[in-house]
Parts: sequence; C-alpha cells; structure tokens
Amino acid sequence: MFGVVPKTIWSRTNPADENNLCTWAMRCLLVEYADRLVLIDTGIGNKQSEKFFGYYYLHETQSLELALREKGFGLDDITDVLLTHLHFDHCGGVIQWDVKKERLEPVFKNAKVWSNANHWKWATEPNPREKASFLKENILPIQESGQLNFVDHSSNYVKDVFPNIDILMVNGHTESQMIPHIHINGKTIVFMADLLPSSSHIPLPYVIGYDTRPLDTMVEKEAFLTQAEKEGWILMFEHDAYHQCCNLKQTEKGIRRDATFDLSEVL
Repeated sequence: MFGVVPKTIWSRTNPADENNLCTWAMRCLLVEYADRLVLIDTGIGNKQSEKFFGYYYLHETQSLELALREKGFGLDDITDVLLTHLHFDHCGGVIQWDVKKERLEPVFKNAKVWSNANHWKWATEPNPREKASFLKENILPIQESGQLNFVDHSSNYVKDVFPNIDILMVNGHTESQMIPHIHINGKTIVFMADLLPSSSHIPLPYVIGYDTRPLDTMVEKEAFLTQAEKEGWILMFEHDAYHQCCNLKQTEKGIRRDATFDLSEVL
C-alpha cells in the first residue's frame, strides 16, 4: 500500500498487525438529489468465495444495504451508480448472486451504472498486472443487464456528469479512473478513490504498489494537491480507516494533511 516507502516510515501512521497487514476501509458516498440518488462505488460485495475473502481478513463489516437503510433508503431507490474504476474492492457490490445462487444479477435494479469507454475496454481486456483485480463476474453482468452507461471522456475534466458533480480523469493507478468533485454549499468535496487511498498517501513518494504507472500518479497527485490546497477543497478518503476527510496545508516539506474530520461536520 505504500510502494517504495520503507515500513519503518509508513508504520508510524498505519501500524501493521502480526500478519504485516494494515487496516483499510471501503467507504462509499451517497449523493441525494430531489429526484435521484447517486451512489459512488459499492465496496467489495458479498458474492466471492470464502477463500477469496480470507485473503483480506475482512472484519467489522457493514453491508451496503444496511448502511442505506439507516439513511432511509433501499437498494431499489438508487438511480445511478458511479464506479470510479472496476477493481473488485470498488465495484464488487454492484452485482450479486440470486437467491438460489444460480445466476448473477444487479444489486441496484433501477439504477444506471456509470463507467467510461476507455476504462471499460481496459477492464474487459485486462493486462497481466491488473487481471486479478478485474473480475469478470463483477463487470460483464453490468453490460448484460442493460444498465451500463459511459461518462463522456472528451476531456480530462468532465463537467456536470450529474448536477454539481464534475469528474477528473486520472491514469496513474489504472486507465481513466474517475475522481468525482462534488460542489455543495460553496464547498468542493473530492472523493479520492485510489488517487489518494488515504490521508497517509498525501506526500508525493507515497504511491501504492498497485499503480500501473506510478510516475504518472506522482505527476497527477502534485497537480491535484496544488489546486486542492489553493482552492480549499475537502478530500474524502475511500480507504482510510482512521480519517474520513481532511483539508490541506502548505508546509516546508510540501503539501500535507491539515485538520481531519467526518463529512457530516462540514455539511
């Protein structure tokens, strides 16, 4: 998760357990409009085998269905699912087994599911490095269900994909990963996906080993962080188990995390 950064350094913020594993979250974001509900990413889902889940030591899990119910919604209320990219820990929850475990079916039966053409091709014709992260049972049923839609990819920054939601396209982690920028109440909240998996990944050399183009990630991070610090954006982290959001500050060592907080504290 920290690439070339030595464990003696990264363990100060993300201590490992006896199996050399760190604790990570799979956080999703629900955006409510008057006439639609947009869910950003869906976590790992529940359809993989016990052996598969055993690799990741899942613990303290809460189902997406229960999390939605606590907000007063059901699975069928979701109108749109925006998948930042199609790695299994981001899109696994969009497809499930039917009751008899005989066929795969959509979890959100009334939703459009959004990817983009570049990333879809990348995921359905995977390179050897990413093949284990692009699971066909997560991906192909989206198209087979008729729910698949593509975000326009005519530029690296796509405006108004949904009302007040713009998308930044980045390519270091995987081809055409989508980073949503949500504009609300005069604030910009950026759902960081795997451009910055956690607040510990803000320093430029902290690039995860999963990235297909790590040098591109560093360039993308530097440009993003410069603008985010200048404009006072709020960063929301998908994988940070300790900090949901933060803002940024300029220091003598470069841009770093400033205050950390939950999203509910600023909305």
